[in-house]
Amino acid sequence: MKIVVGGQIDKEEIAKIVSQLMNGKAEIEIKGDLDGAMGIREGKYDYYVGACNTGGGGALAMALALLGSKSCSTISMPGQIKSEAFIREEVDKGKKAFGFTAQHKDEVLPVLLKAICEKEGV
Repeated sequence: MKIVVGGQIDKEEIAKIVSQLMNGKAEIEIKGDLDGAMGIREGKYDYYVGACNTGGGGALAMALALLGSKSCSTISMPGQIKSEAFIREEVDKGKKAFGFTAQHKDEVLPVLLKAICEKEGV
């Protein structure tokens, strides 16, 4: 499995968290938003994660433009972290790009990555 980290802030830190949580189950790359979203569209990456201050703007703008809303989900925004059930449902629906606020990375990434691993059987 390949996961690309995009978004506007904390890319290095997010990539480190993803790498630790995936514990060798995925290749992680850091890319700019355009390259990351294009990589998802071209099948180069399986999932995109990114953070910004709103959870949907800078984190997902390129992914929304290139992949469409059917492939993207905001899993946290200022003052609101989506529930584990919501995140699992989004993964189960086949969404590939996930945006969140940087301050919620420690709360949402474990839930998201667990749901992805379960869906992918890894």
